[in-house]
Amino acid sequence: MDIAITSGYVVPVDGDPIDGGTVLISDGRITAVGPDADVAVPAGAEVVDAAGTWVLPGFVEAHGHIGVHEESVGWAGDDTNEMTDPNGARMRALDAVNPADQGFTDALAGGVTSSVIKPGSGNPIGGQTVAVKCWGRSMEDRLLKEPASVKSALGENPKRVYGNKDRLPSTRQGVAAVIRDALTKAQDYKAKRDHAESEGTPFDRDNTMEILARVLDGEVPWCQHTHRADDIQTAIRLADEFGYRLVINHTTEGHLMADEIAERGIPVISGPLMTSRSKLEVSNRTLAGPGILDRAGVKLALTTDHPVIPIDFLIYQAILCVKEGLDRDSAIRAITLNPAEMMGLDDRVGALRPGADGDVVLWSGDPLDVMSRALRVFVEGREVYTWDEQKRIGTARDPYYREA
Repeated sequence: MDIAITSGYVVPVDGDPIDGGTVLISDGRITAVGPDADVAVPAGAEVVDAAGTWVLPGFVEAHGHIGVHEESVGWAGDDTNEMTDPNGARMRALDAVNPADQGFTDALAGGVTSSVIKPGSGNPIGGQTVAVKCWGRSMEDRLLKEPASVKSALGENPKRVYGNKDRLPSTRQGVAAVIRDALTKAQDYKAKRDHAESEGTPFDRDNTMEILARVLDGEVPWCQHTHRADDIQTAIRLADEFGYRLVINHTTEGHLMADEIAERGIPVISGPLMTSRSKLEVSNRTLAGPGILDRAGVKLALTTDHPVIPIDFLIYQAILCVKEGLDRDSAIRAITLNPAEMMGLDDRVGALRPGADGDVVLWSGDPLDVMSRALRVFVEGREVYTWDEQKRIGTARDPYYREA
């Protein structure tokens, strides 16, 4: 089926805005983006008149716990942390996501169409993350990439969790030691496995070591939860030692060492930023931080860390960061193309360009205006969320209802 979204103010993100532009979608993929006069609309295509609206790619939430930390249901819906093993590399967020979590509807209401869902920060190594669309019948329907990365944590959370159990790790040095030991064992495992394969001899596989070997090979990035500047330095130290692809998550004090992060070319996922200073390691939280990182040349993404901040507030974080000095274009890239590139999803999401998925959002105005809202949301060319201005209510399409 062909869908033509016409006459809107189109913001492709990876190109200049087009005033009076068309986005053409065929069989769920974008086939053309350009001025109305330059895009031929096929006969029989569904035409969506976007006049008066801003047309952007769906936002990408780079770090959150939607579906694994369900809201309002307490322990029954909290599958974020398997806090019984400091090395949870074999754990997969995919196995715990509830696609019926209300948070996915909230995401659509905020223009978020893709999310990287991660285990929590209770363990030094939390497990494997998964990138999904925010609409679909099952996780397999929604799947973008699995694993998208491996989640690891430094700082207060893992040392508190295991310190309360009177076991390793109960200090920062213990947390780093658990990570270092696991990666050293993975190096040894990989050498033995490769030797066995070359000799054609049997080898006992280990799911924990297999995924860590993929990290060491550079195949899967390492998402490092860290807030304080000294923990960021530990994250860099470990990455230098083992040579993996580091993505720093949260980075509360990253603005204190923005030049070093930029010099090393390490991407940063910043946030959550609309919270209280609830613990010591976030005492230097500032909405000016992302702007400082961006001006230093750091590739930047923003996160709500849902449900710490509701996922539909992702755009409001961007707005507040612009207020505190973040460049406007950088703010939009930080919730679209940058997180997609960091997580290896940019072949499908993050920009309006031919070949990408038809994940398109029509906004009532400039999304960086706090009064603007998502009016119509398309995922792979299917309209999945619609705002009714008269009733003042948004409605998400039911993924379980099969149309005739």
